[in-house]
Order: sequence, then C-alpha cells, then structure tokens
Amino acid sequence: MGHDQEEEETPAATPTTTASKDQEEETWNHQIQTLILELSEKLITGDLQAKIEPARDIRKIVRKSSVKKRSKFAAAGVIQPLVFMLLSPNLDAREASLLALLNLAVINERNKVNIVTAGAVPHLIELLKLQNSGLRELATAAISALSTSAPNKPTIAASGAAPLLVQILSSGRVQGKVDAVTAFHNLSTCKENSIPILDAEAVSPLINLLKECKKYSKFAERVTALLEILSKSKEGRDAITNTGDGILTLVETVEDGSLFSMQHAVGALLSLCQGCREKYRELILKEGAIPGLLLLTVEGTSIAQERARVLLDLLRDSPQEKKLASSVLEKICMILLPWRWSR
Repeated sequence: MGHDQEEEETPAATPTTTASKDQEEETWNHQIQTLILELSEKLITGDLQAKIEPARDIRKIVRKSSVKKRSKFAAAGVIQPLVFMLLSPNLDAREASLLALLNLAVINERNKVNIVTAGAVPHLIELLKLQNSGLRELATAAISALSTSAPNKPTIAASGAAPLLVQILSSGRVQGKVDAVTAFHNLSTCKENSIPILDAEAVSPLINLLKECKKYSKFAERVTALLEILSKSKEGRDAITNTGDGILTLVETVEDGSLFSMQHAVGALLSLCQGCREKYRELILKEGAIPGLLLLTVEGTSIAQERARVLLDLLRDSPQEKKLASSVLEKICMILLPWRWSR
C-alpha cells in the first residue's frame, strides 16, 4: 500500500491530452511487442547459455502481467524452446525454463494446454525423479498448475506422476506438499481416466498433513476429499486404520472442519464402516465419534447430514434397533452445541 495522498482535482480530458495518452499507450505497446520478439528470437536461435537470460527475463516480465501479455509471448513461439530447455543437463537452464513456463501458465488456460501439447509433461516427470529438491518442487508446482486445465488432466493422469507426487507428500517441503495435494485433487476430477490416480501409499502422508493443518482450511478440504476417495478401497481403509491416529484425525475433522471437510471426513468414516462394520464400528466409537456425528446431522451440508445419520445407524449395538427419535436427537444436539463452541 502506498502513502496516503491528498486528492487533487483532475482536469477534464481534452482532445489533445486524450490523443497524447493514446500515443503513449501505442508507443508502450510497440516497445513491449519489440521486447517480446527479441526474447523469442534469442530463445529460438541462441545456444543454451544464451537462452537462460531470456528465459529469466520472460519470467520477470509475465510474473505480474495480464493474460493478454502472456498470450503474446506464447504467440511469439517461446513455449516450445522453453519446453526443450527442461531436458538440458544445465540445472540453471532447467530452473529458468521451469519458472518461465510456470508464469506463462498462470491465469492463462490456453498457455496451459499449449505447454502440455508441446510435450512438457514427460520432462516434468523426469525432473520429479531428481535428487535436486528445488527442481523437484518446481516441477510439482508446474504439474499442479497445468492440472487445473481439463484437457490436460488425462495426459498428466496417465504420465506416471502419481507415485512421484506421493514422495513429495511424504518428504517434500511445505509448498511442495501443498502443490502435490492440489495436483492430486485436480486430477481426481478427471472422468476420462480409468486408472485410479491414488493408491494406499498416499494415505499415511495425507493423514499426517490433515493432523498438522487447520481442519477448516481449503487445504484440509482437498486432503479429506482425497482420503474419502481412498477409503473406497480395502487397501485404503486398511491404510487409514494402520496410520497412527488415522481414524481419530477423521473424527476430529468431523468436529472441527469446514462444511466440506466435515462432509468428506464423515464420508470416509462411513466407507470404513460400510466396508466392514464388525472391524470398524468399535474403532470409530473408541475415538469418540458420536458427539460430532450428532451435531453433523443438524449442522452439516445435506450430504453430510445424511451420511452422519447412516453412520450413526451403523454404529448402534444392533442394526435392528430403532433409530433415535428425531425429538430425542434434537435435544442431544442442543445440549452438545454449547459444548462445541465453548472448547
């Protein structure tokens, strides 16, 4: 934020001042277009060492630029040479091209598609295999950004990125983990993909991330959505059980999460109990799930409310017992509500 300044009376525009502004804007646009063409020429024709500075310049220029300016760089032909630079044995070249591509992709759907069409994904997968943590996490960020575009999802989903992103979930730095979760969340909506994106290996790092984050955050919503998907398989359910405090963490999210975190968390718990009631009923009850589930029947989304009711029914001693009368349930919830907000 700049310093406050006294308001000055703005003079009425005159034909002369308007023409002057138009001339300035035209001159500025000409200068920018000239710069774009110069940088593009260096990327296309220069040797490897000569390409690094133009790539860095592109990153700087487009970092805070409009969609239109990003499109102008793409139209000038910079994407393909930047993608080729991802293969370079020179780590500086790889980093410069990665950052340039990342910034070209931001808020520009066409550029995202063009980057994948230019063959970036296999090169990004190779970068994920490196020991260099900085490049690995930049590649993760790139995959996260590119995976927001629907046409890119099948290509990324089929690329073999998933096991490498799980490694980032387990051992990456904070931003790398956030980007990996975002990428998985984006890819989980890919209807064209017949192969599951996630496997049970992802459960433990996801549970650990859910333990550490704020349960009502957008990040928690993405993590719990992924855990709900994983809870649909026996391997995923076993992994949730075998991860320390796995069920407890889901129960806590039912109590303290956002509306969508609670919806996904109760969905995961319901999948556990539906998968094997005999095995999971006692484990869920042991973690004190009942108060949160009762509250969810009146506080949650319509989907969460229904899931909570079904799960409460499964948690009863006998499936043949009648459900709690609605008036009794309402009284219990009214008693529990002050307890929830006083903690």
